[in-house]
Amino acid sequence: MTSKQRYTYIVLRYVHDVVTGEFVNVGVLMYAPKSNLVKVAVRSSIGRIKHIFPDLDRHAFLTAVRAAERSLRKIGKDLENGDLLAEFDDAGSIARKVLVPDDSSMQWSPVSGGVTEDTEKAFDRVYRRYVSRYDVKSPHRRSDDEVWRPVRLLLEEKNVPVEFDEKVIAGTSDEIVFKRAWRNGVWHAYEPLSFDLADAEGIKDKARRWRGHLEAVHDGVKSDLKLHFVVGAPQNPALMAAYENAIKILSEAAFKPEVYEEDEIPRLVTKIEDEVREHFSSQHMS
Repeated sequence: MTSKQRYTYIVLRYVHDVVTGEFVNVGVLMYAPKSNLVKVAVRSSIGRIKHIFPDLDRHAFLTAVRAAERSLRKIGKDLENGDLLAEFDDAGSIARKVLVPDDSSMQWSPVSGGVTEDTEKAFDRVYRRYVSRYDVKSPHRRSDDEVWRPVRLLLEEKNVPVEFDEKVIAGTSDEIVFKRAWRNGVWHAYEPLSFDLADAEGIKDKARRWRGHLEAVHDGVKSDLKLHFVVGAPQNPALMAAYENAIKILSEAAFKPEVYEEDEIPRLVTKIEDEVREHFSSQHMS
């Protein structure tokens, strides 16, 4: 017969505005003293919260919740291993050891509890009730490969005789591997980038990272490179300003890349076709 045991739990809240008291539940901590069990889970994304509080600082939020989670997991591990001599009264006493009550954006709810034969199921039930019950399934976001797919299909449809190889561009401190490149006196490289992301900062960060990579290898390039980005737009119309900013970031990067949006794919494919056929024609004539 499975024995029941008491447990307590406490909910971690993100308080966006201390004055108005608006908050969203972002995590749960459970403590079952009979088995020295500490369980904790926090949100790993900001999707729903960003919709409620559009001006949320994504980096600061994720940094704070992950730091709290790490500290709580360490306490749980120490309890499990018998390394902690102090006894905790309830989940609240553990929680306050990591985040003391103050006016910061991360705050704790009052302590609640219950009795269960299965702490795992009890924890999952509490987490669903307080944190994830209003979550909606994230929309499918297109990958880089999905952005490239219409280019590939149109090249096949037009029977363009181009075979892409890998080209490594190496600088003094970094290197980039372009998987879709071909040589015609100079190297032509094509890189698909999906900006179909969840938030504006993520979109701009992706463009900034690519610009940084290009700057890092530019000093070591000994051959000419013609770089083309094929970019996919976000589904959310509210993110179009960030998308336009990302295009600007890329277009001003090292190598002076050409940036093609999805409605410009036919023009890009025609350009590739003309260059490839001209290349083969000059080879046959020589």
